[in-house]
Amino acid sequence: MDKRERLEGYLESHNLDSVWFVRPNSFAWLTGGNTVVDREGDSGVAAVGYDGTDVTIVANNIEADRIVSEEVPDLEAEELVIEEFPWYASSLDEAVAEYVGDDKRAAIDIDLSGFERVDPTPLRQPLTDRDQKRYRDLSRQTAAAVEAVCRELQSEDTEHEVASALRVALSARDIEAPVVLVGGATRAQQYRHYTPTDAELGEYALVSVTAERAGLHASCTRTVAFDPPAWLEERHEAAARVETTALAATQKAANDGDTAGDVFAAIQNAYDAVGYDGEWEHHHQGGAAGFAGREWIATPDHDAPVEAPMAYAWNPTVQGAKSEDTALVTADDIEVLTATDRWPTTTVSAVNRAFELERPAILELEE
Repeated sequence: MDKRERLEGYLESHNLDSVWFVRPNSFAWLTGGNTVVDREGDSGVAAVGYDGTDVTIVANNIEADRIVSEEVPDLEAEELVIEEFPWYASSLDEAVAEYVGDDKRAAIDIDLSGFERVDPTPLRQPLTDRDQKRYRDLSRQTAAAVEAVCRELQSEDTEHEVASALRVALSARDIEAPVVLVGGATRAQQYRHYTPTDAELGEYALVSVTAERAGLHASCTRTVAFDPPAWLEERHEAAARVETTALAATQKAANDGDTAGDVFAAIQNAYDAVGYDGEWEHHHQGGAAGFAGREWIATPDHDAPVEAPMAYAWNPTVQGAKSEDTALVTADDIEVLTATDRWPTTTVSAVNRAFELERPAILELEE
């Protein structure tokens, strides 16, 4: 089912005349375009709507021409209705409301008087064939950027320096970096979200990113060691086994019509089996990925449906260690997207399941 068919079903089931998206990730989902100018705002500089026939873009006169010519590659000019308004006359929200009118029933992905609220997450699942192709390209380039930086690390580098290098490497590939985490040996053991500081890396480092391009998000983590503590390899493997178990459970849940809560139960059991019962309580375990870093984050008894084909980014941690990649899960395959052939790997077995996966090993560098 393509995106417009999903929207047509949504309009019919909710008795709506149109549905609108102002948030950049949902605008990107429908159009492939980027509407971000000011990163501090939740909304972009244009809105896109669908009424069952036309795709309409509303933007002010500063942005309209640029967005139409550069930011909507999925849409042909003859398919578009462009509603342009003077930048000084009203806000984007007001312009959308005026365009829709008081006599129409519409939904939008922000709080706006007179509109119902649409949750775009179910509409964005599962991934279309075209988005899967884009995801592969984004993920491969994300992993290449992260790994290139990691191979050049030195123990005396600071977390801030590494984070800066990561942002540059990603930006050079036209990739944004909404999340960049770098934890040296001390802070990676203290915190699960190791936001960069001026601390030196020391014995080893965890490097984690969530990268974004054209609305799609890819996450991965790599571990680099200089003089690693004796326990690191064992904890790294334990986290990788939990992640592998989560992916196998995801595929089963998608095929059986189960929920995120069922996958989470498998994750809890995996932690127990690898000797770290209860470790899941210290950090969220990830979930579905796509046009958000996580379309949903799994929790106990979470009733979100598990879709396929869909991207998933599970990120289990064992104190001081983490395993994370973005994978495309289909009915009969699990494809790790954030992978290259330039990083050492190890074969990891799922817990209580006949499933193995190549996972990133620890890259050991000379000091």
